[in-house]
Amino acid sequence: MKVEDVNAMTQTPVATLGEVDVRKLTEQAAAVSDIYAERFGIDRDATWYLAKMTEELGELQSAYLATQGAQRGALPQADARQNLIDETADLFGFLMVFADWQGIDLAEAFAAKWGRYLPE
Repeated sequence: MKVEDVNAMTQTPVATLGEVDVRKLTEQAAAVSDIYAERFGIDRDATWYLAKMTEELGELQSAYLATQGAQRGALPQADARQNLIDETADLFGFLMVFADWQGIDLAEAFAAKWGRYLPE
C-alpha cells in the first residue's frame, strides 16, 4: 500500500517523518554507508547490517540512560541530550541502510503499517 492509498482511505494525510522525503534520506544514508565501508574495508553482509542496528540501539539506550542520570560518569545535561539526538540519528540511518539493502521502501511500509490505524 502506498502513502497515497492510505491518504485516500483516511482524511488525515500520513506524514513521512515530518514531510521529509524518506527516499532522499535513504539515498543519503546509503551513500554515507558506502563511504564508511570503503574507508574501513568493510564487507557489508547480513551480519554487519543487523549487528550495526543492534549496536546503535545499545548506544541509544545508553544515551537515554545518561539523560536520566542513570549512568556512571554523568555528563552535563546538554551533552547527554546531544548524545541522545546523535544516537537516534545513527539508529535511523542504519535502519534506512538496512531497508535499502532489503529493497524496502520505508515511506510506503510506514504508511501501510501505521496508516491503517488512523481514523477514517
